[in-house]
Amino acid sequence: MRSDFLVVGGGIAGASAGYFLADFGSVTVLEMEAMPGYHSTGRSAALFTEYYGNGVVRALTRASRRFYLAPPPGFTEPLLTPRGVLALCPHGAEERFAEVLATGLTAPAPVRELSAGEALRYCPVLRPRWFSRAMLKPDAMDIDVDALHQGFLRGIRARGGRVVCSARLKSLARRGGWHADTDAGEFSAGCVVNAGGAWADEIAALAGVRRAGITPLRRTAALVAAPAAGAAGWPMVADVTETFYFKPESGRLLVSPYDATPVPPGDARPDDLDVATAIDRVRAATTLGIRHVQRAWAGLRSAVPDDTPVVGEAPDAAGFFWLAALSGYGIQTAPAVGRLAAALVTGGRPDIAGRPDIAGNEPGFELAAILPERLLN
Repeated sequence: MRSDFLVVGGGIAGASAGYFLADFGSVTVLEMEAMPGYHSTGRSAALFTEYYGNGVVRALTRASRRFYLAPPPGFTEPLLTPRGVLALCPHGAEERFAEVLATGLTAPAPVRELSAGEALRYCPVLRPRWFSRAMLKPDAMDIDVDALHQGFLRGIRARGGRVVCSARLKSLARRGGWHADTDAGEFSAGCVVNAGGAWADEIAALAGVRRAGITPLRRTAALVAAPAAGAAGWPMVADVTETFYFKPESGRLLVSPYDATPVPPGDARPDDLDVATAIDRVRAATTLGIRHVQRAWAGLRSAVPDDTPVVGEAPDAAGFFWLAALSGYGIQTAPAVGRLAAALVTGGRPDIAGRPDIAGNEPGFELAAILPERLLN
């Protein structure tokens, strides 16, 4: 089966890239699992926040906002709903709190420091003695991840593209273009996009391309019962030292210990100790009497040392493009990253224009900050 573009990986990265590439030619997305988005996309905390990540990540997030608020035809709306983040300062972490506050003050919707009483009005189960300061990140929103992901996949098919599942790669070689042998058949294209998430380095090695040094990281989450009244309107609550967070989720509370444990690529499973750690930390900071876990899971996020996505053509393999290491930012940056990847693949001009920050500066960064050369050199 011949296409113009071959995308390896049907999670949010591959789906977004395929969606935008479909404007330029035929697209085939190869997904190794029986359904796309099984490992990371479907296990996300699903939060859109322009306050999270380094400067490159925040720029990509702000550039994605327009798509989220006014998606093109084919997407179920709304993709975003208001949530907010209440960030707490544990005693002794005042320096870190000041850093986070300073960064948030320049955001398009600046953070606001709260008194203890104000924090309790947003989340009445907090223990006031546990934290010394608090801030509200008002513009964070929940993302309908499934609606976003399925919208991208529908868009690919509507433009004549294919999404092939159970297509685990057996070989990937350049022979007058790129040729992939998979469990679902053989496919070829002029360009290949490596959107394999935790498997991205393995895909590169299979193609004879130098690895980027990507580390898969396990993130654990669990659902517990919520208080009977009012919890659905709470913001996400986290501490600035990133040791826990919790947020309302489908009538319950999602809790996480903010773990990032290096693991081999695979079907991540929750660790009982991580689940217990999350519950203990939430109990310490709140009056919640969590007695049992209704469901627990783990997902994979993949990162490189500078915690910045790797997007662009491999310097040692023409026509092989990286779209990997999106870390915990893949969902919130998907529209901008997918458009950016498509521009780089087709030789167009990358455009990441988004809404300005509080000083009127539009988001932007040097392209070299995301290209694979920064790692491979």
